[in-house]
Amino acid sequence: MNSNVFRMPARRSAALAAAAALVAGPVVLAAPAQATGGTGATAKGKASAVVLRTGLDVSLLNKSVEVPLRAALNEVRAPADADKTALTVELDGVDQGRPFTVLRADVATARATVDEHKAEGYSNIADAKVHVPGLPLLSLIEVREVTSRAVCEAGEKPVAESNLLGTVTVLGKKVTLSAGGPTRVEVPGVGEVTLDLSNTRTTSRTAAATALELRVAVNPLKLNVADVQGTLTLAEATCEAPAVPAKQERPEPEKEGVVPQTATEPVAENLAETGGSSTTPYLAGGAVLLLAAGGGALVLVRARGRS
Repeated sequence: MNSNVFRMPARRSAALAAAAALVAGPVVLAAPAQATGGTGATAKGKASAVVLRTGLDVSLLNKSVEVPLRAALNEVRAPADADKTALTVELDGVDQGRPFTVLRADVATARATVDEHKAEGYSNIADAKVHVPGLPLLSLIEVREVTSRAVCEAGEKPVAESNLLGTVTVLGKKVTLSAGGPTRVEVPGVGEVTLDLSNTRTTSRTAAATALELRVAVNPLKLNVADVQGTLTLAEATCEAPAVPAKQERPEPEKEGVVPQTATEPVAENLAETGGSSTTPYLAGGAVLLLAAGGGALVLVRARGRS
């Protein structure tokens, strides 16, 4: 048998493969880029503020009666906007049954706001006097003005700050406070107060600021109150930043002359758009010629075989 007969399928397959490569080679299919990380933030911000917070324990009548003094003036929290401006806070049952005024001020503002980009807490006190049971005529502390602010923006470094303006009087004494450490004020026969000025803290997403924090140990002699112990905070603000919204990934730049094509579009109908250059028709024509040449070669081989 003529060996040329067995070579015919191989030659025909080679011609068909070359034609297919020429036609399909220049076609590039580009899939559209997909967004990652979700469509937005899932964690909302938080904020809070308070003008005055007390955590005092009051012992009456030689400690025969224990009265916890827990109070907060103008305490607000958000996500929803909040704003309070009450100027006094009173307690019952600690001054022989009469209402007792813990704080009185000309200005006492606390505000907390949150939106999708920022959370902010703010508190301010001006011309304020704080009293504790047993000292109706002597102020525990008097301040001209103190302010605290905490701001947390999504994707930004949180900010916490406190400011003290004017003089501070503790148990009747004018004092100079230092940010480098606590200030201790002692009055014989009355007690002592330790003050911390401008305490601020920040993390990657949170901030907190306290204008003044007092540790109180008051024990007036020959009065109806035997002992007052605990802490007192003036002008506090906190915040927690909202989560950063997820970013959409930008699609990779398209190569010159290459147009993205979806999988549902027939490739044959889009060769002019996705071929990559004006030579595509010539390449396709060359493929047809190769197919014709392969067919002609097949006819000649069969003719020779018959002869």
